[in-house]
Amino acid sequence: MYSKITAIFSLLVFCSVSYVNPLKILGVFPYAGPSHYFLGNELLKGMAAAGHDVTMITVFEDKNPPKKGTYRQLILQEVLQLQYDMFANMSKLSGGDSFSAKGPFGMLSVFSMIGLAITEGTLSHPTVQALIKSDEKFDVMILTQFAVEGTKALAAHFGAHLVLFNDNAATCWVNHFVGNSGLPSLNPELVFDYPQLMNFKQRLTNTLYTMAAYLYHNYVQYPAHAELIKKYVSKDMDLTKIQYNVSLVLSNSHPSLNNPAASVPNMKEIAGYHVKEPKPLPADLKKYLDESKNGVIYFSMGSTILSSSLPKEKRESILKAFSKRKENVLWKFEDENLPGKPKNVRIEKWLPQSDLLAHPNVKLFITHGGFLSTIETMYHGIPTVSVPVINDQKTNARQAEKNGISIVVDYNTLTEEQLSEAIEEILSNPRYRENAKARSKIFHDRPLKPMEEAVYWVEYITRHNGAKHLRVGYVDLAWYQYYLLDVFGFIFGALFLALYVIRRALCSLYCLVSGGTAKKVKIQ
Repeated sequence: MYSKITAIFSLLVFCSVSYVNPLKILGVFPYAGPSHYFLGNELLKGMAAAGHDVTMITVFEDKNPPKKGTYRQLILQEVLQLQYDMFANMSKLSGGDSFSAKGPFGMLSVFSMIGLAITEGTLSHPTVQALIKSDEKFDVMILTQFAVEGTKALAAHFGAHLVLFNDNAATCWVNHFVGNSGLPSLNPELVFDYPQLMNFKQRLTNTLYTMAAYLYHNYVQYPAHAELIKKYVSKDMDLTKIQYNVSLVLSNSHPSLNNPAASVPNMKEIAGYHVKEPKPLPADLKKYLDESKNGVIYFSMGSTILSSSLPKEKRESILKAFSKRKENVLWKFEDENLPGKPKNVRIEKWLPQSDLLAHPNVKLFITHGGFLSTIETMYHGIPTVSVPVINDQKTNARQAEKNGISIVVDYNTLTEEQLSEAIEEILSNPRYRENAKARSKIFHDRPLKPMEEAVYWVEYITRHNGAKHLRVGYVDLAWYQYYLLDVFGFIFGALFLALYVIRRALCSLYCLVSGGTAKKVKIQ
């Protein structure tokens, strides 16, 4: 009964929002991260499917553009090559892993450097310059929140309401633009592998990082971006005003996946919008899954680490663990051959992951803990063994473990025994699958589907001229007022003054009493 009511409600809302005039939407996703592009592309294709006129500035090309709606891509090939060159140079200098080698605090400067280069490459690109110099206008601009602050000037230039897209749970990188509290005592940053309930050392480190990020962004990163705006967009624009003129934040998060956290009214969670209803599997793959009577273990390390490039000793440990299982193993492996492959292991260069996870014979997903994979496992209710490599993956994996749907195996110390024990525990203990199904139920229990909600709120802010009634008064307060430093200063100052007056009064009283007593003794 409830599902029918929800479906009717969703249909009514969808129909009601479909009668608005088509919006002109500009999407700006210039970062060369495949998952960043994929999320942005799916979001914008959803906007086009809702009847809107969409333009996407990006570095990748969609080989299968949507047939429904108006959708065009402006491909910045030179900006893609710029990023490839930067990543290659950084990797050489750091001996392979440029991000982990810097540490969380060093990554502030790394991300800022990358973001500044991407921003200049984007704003100076002939295609973007032609768009700037045209008379084209947009109603909404959706921007990936990835250290490309200068590109926010495009929203002001085109007269568009600014929507920020965050590819995971909100962090200090996005919270301060809309005045979301994001207390560092309860909200560990994604660069740290910290639980929500942190110990003192973790809270101290998290707080120092949040403060460092705020100071670095405001006094190092933003002035550099402000110069780019003056050079490539307009000399009259003020980044300090533009960056806080945010109408909406679309966050790729949900309480079933992330730690629950407070948020301001113009932050909306839409995790799962990229997951489509399962499509039929290729015939040979469906036959393989159907005939796997003992079930199937699916293994993929995503795009972060190619399985074909795994060190030989790790690959051999994984194969030995798989060879002991009665289940078949389907491994996304990017090479034609896998030396030492057991009979129960099948390799494929590419697999339709979400459609595959929907098959009832898939019993376990061994994953790197990427957030897209995490969302898809939640969508389908599949338990996991997580082998994370970088920090945000470690955070996702620990959260899944905390939710009782995963066991984390350390990539750096991975052994046959560790992997075998984790697989056996997940498959032999029904609570992991039960927890995964329960979490999946929470994930799906929403009044609107995630894409419908994203479309609704984008249309909502345009219907209400930027929806300023949803914004908190953060932008009108000085930083010391927002953090109550002036109030605490007054309270402590008043207490100090009161204690000083009391002390002086007691000293005077003591002198008076002791002086009187001395005179009395002298007379006697």
